[in-house]
Amino acid sequence: MRNRYWTIGPLADWIRGTPSPGALTAEGWDDWNKMAKDKHPIRFWIADEGLRYLQDFVMWPIDKLYSIKYYINNRFVSRTHALTAHPRDIKPGQWQDVGYRFLPCLFNELQNYVEVELAWWHLAWATKEDRAKYNMPWWAYGWFRIRTWRCPQAGLDNLAWQMTCDNKDYTPEDDPSYGELTPQAHAAAEILALYTWWTETYRNRPDPYDVSGWSQYCDDCREEHGGSLWASLRETKNPELKARGDAASKRLHEIEAEYEQEEEDMMIRLIKIRRSLWT
Repeated sequence: MRNRYWTIGPLADWIRGTPSPGALTAEGWDDWNKMAKDKHPIRFWIADEGLRYLQDFVMWPIDKLYSIKYYINNRFVSRTHALTAHPRDIKPGQWQDVGYRFLPCLFNELQNYVEVELAWWHLAWATKEDRAKYNMPWWAYGWFRIRTWRCPQAGLDNLAWQMTCDNKDYTPEDDPSYGELTPQAHAAAEILALYTWWTETYRNRPDPYDVSGWSQYCDDCREEHGGSLWASLRETKNPELKARGDAASKRLHEIEAEYEQEEEDMMIRLIKIRRSLWT
């Protein structure tokens, strides 16, 4: 991957004879390109096409080394061809039906996206002081970077910055939409909400067996009848205990249905935001 394109910068501006602007809309860039090309067509071609050909020729050996490096990294380290659940959610070697793999695999990747990819993006062009602030090790940046460094705070700080992005740089001040947040900002807010749900809300949801009273009911049945749990549940003749069991069973199914609906809703939200998960 190239850190800089020769067609962008002071040299290209000098050759072209027309300095490139800052942020523009797509229409703005079309207008600027037409103006620059009409003003100095030959110089525009040299700056826009000639420098690109020259860079491709000069950088060919380095580009090939980068390609090999990133293939090895993507194939064996970050494994971007696969969705894998964290051992905390699915233990290696443990059987798990396909339908139960979706939630942990998708949200583990979302967590990796925030804590690894966005963390790196937040510090991709950082100063030495910035890297020290987040305790960024030497192997997490530069040519030898290995995409395994994890820093939740850096990823969250990146989302916080994205959530402030507005359209002031490319929208006229007299436009009614001037100052509004960009789609990128709205997407970052949604990513943060999903990340927070997975890392905090989901992780701290009460056990449905406990909050429904089913666990306590089973303990009481064992204490009253002894023996195995299922034998105790079948043999209980205590009307009060049986009524508690029926109520606990009903509440247990309600809570499990609520959890399943919540998980489904969150997966749908994640799918809808998937095109914004880039760095």
